[in-house]
Amino acid sequence: MRWEAPSTSTFLRLPARSAMRRFCGDDGRGPGATVDPVATTASSLDAQTRRARVAITAVFALNGLLFGSWAARIPAVRDHVGASNGALGVALGCLAVGAIVAMPLAGALAVRVGSRRATRLALLGSGFVVAVVAQAPSLPVLFALTFLLGAGNGALDVTMNAHGVAIERRYGRPILSGMHAAFSAGGLVGAGLGALAAGAGVGVGAHLAVAAAFAVAVGVMWTRDLLPGHEDAAATGEHPLFVRPPRRLWALGALAFACLVVEGAAADWSAVYLRDDLDAAAGTAALGFTAFSVTMVLGRLFGDALVARVGPTGVVRAGGLVAAVGFALALAAATPLAAFAGLACLGAGMAGVVPIVFRASGLVDGIAPGVALAAVSSTGYLGFLAGPTIIGGTSELTGLPVALALLVALAAIVAALARTAAPRDAAGYSSAPLRDRECRVPT
Repeated sequence: MRWEAPSTSTFLRLPARSAMRRFCGDDGRGPGATVDPVATTASSLDAQTRRARVAITAVFALNGLLFGSWAARIPAVRDHVGASNGALGVALGCLAVGAIVAMPLAGALAVRVGSRRATRLALLGSGFVVAVVAQAPSLPVLFALTFLLGAGNGALDVTMNAHGVAIERRYGRPILSGMHAAFSAGGLVGAGLGALAAGAGVGVGAHLAVAAAFAVAVGVMWTRDLLPGHEDAAATGEHPLFVRPPRRLWALGALAFACLVVEGAAADWSAVYLRDDLDAAAGTAALGFTAFSVTMVLGRLFGDALVARVGPTGVVRAGGLVAAVGFALALAAATPLAAFAGLACLGAGMAGVVPIVFRASGLVDGIAPGVALAAVSSTGYLGFLAGPTIIGGTSELTGLPVALALLVALAAIVAALARTAAPRDAAGYSSAPLRDRECRVPT
């Protein structure tokens, strides 16, 4: 082995690299992961694959940081432009439209040039728009910038997941949930730093520009370690970009839609339910979504180990049942403490579903992984947007507690569709639990 002097960029990356390796696990496994006798062992993995895993996990975290930073300063952006709440709603609608438009295009780009290049481009684009969105001098410019912000975020969501699936194929065992945990953790950090910046009187333009510059600078260095472009780029004619989605992809899209309706509704209505229907204090009501978010992060941290032990079908079915039963009991009890417990059950139950669905969609036969991921991501994102509106409209007719019972039904549907989430033994690893697999030495 030949020793080479480390470069300056290497020294810049050492502290972050060490922390990220601890996040992923010293041996490349996620926190609490168990040894899989079928999967490729950490010692047999080449250094490039291990570095790529750490790098894409960093990208997930940086994407979460950008999103959390933006979300925390939305009121300041509104005030900077002098927009009303109605105009802000239009701007956020532009963000959603941008994401839905960009997702299939990003999937096609990942198929053509590989998810490595597509991820780097999406990260640069997303960071640039975050840096300038708070500088909008007028409402029309804000609408255009939020459209581009949604496009950048949606494109990065698709391409980084496509690269995560490609790395998971090399590992031969579940690792995608840990990457999603990094995104959730990055979002919490970004939102926390945004709250601190707002409290300290830091201007929204300066704050978002610094956050974006940090994310892009770190991301450009880390993404050098992603897998080469030919890893998942399709040869011309190998995978058509426009095909009729296989039937299984529709079922996976339904799973993503149901899960993200629950997530969107929990984000927008948990505090309202606690405050208006359970008479909780404003500060207490604000902790409702925190309970949901914390259990979701923890569920994703340990999600890969659970999938390796009980299989994706078992995780999705158990998660759906935990969410449905826990939240149903909370609605029946109708107390703030029960609501916290119910929201925690929702977060824990839904935590592993989206990573499992994305993994399975990237392994569907007859369609390129990037295109499949884009289709499922777009469907899920529609659920995230539609969820709050569905709950709000229903609550006008029935009251909010009854409307929130729809989340119980959706969680039960997730459990019923659990068999759809099992990969068909693609990517070199089995979808069965460890106890049902034949032990063999990897070659």
